[in-house]
Amino acid sequence: MRTIIKRGILLSAILVSICITPVVLADDPAPPGGGGGGGSTPVGSGTPVGAPIDGGLVILVGLGAAYGALKIYKIRKVHAELEE
Repeated sequence: MRTIIKRGILLSAILVSICITPVVLADDPAPPGGGGGGGSTPVGSGTPVGAPIDGGLVILVGLGAAYGALKIYKIRKVHAELEE
């Protein structure tokens, strides 16, 4: 009975992901120089516009390293207690 339920859940998840995927796909990018131009840079200047990832990436890597160090510390602590 459990395997039937697990297979049903797995099948449902696969079907939902297949049905939702076309809905969440992003649009094609706009053609270069195609409208607007009210900003501080001229249209078609070739300057990429986007969100900077440097600051957030450094924080993410630092938190990941701290989490990994904490996990290693806890594992070594448990092994030390078991050896005593």
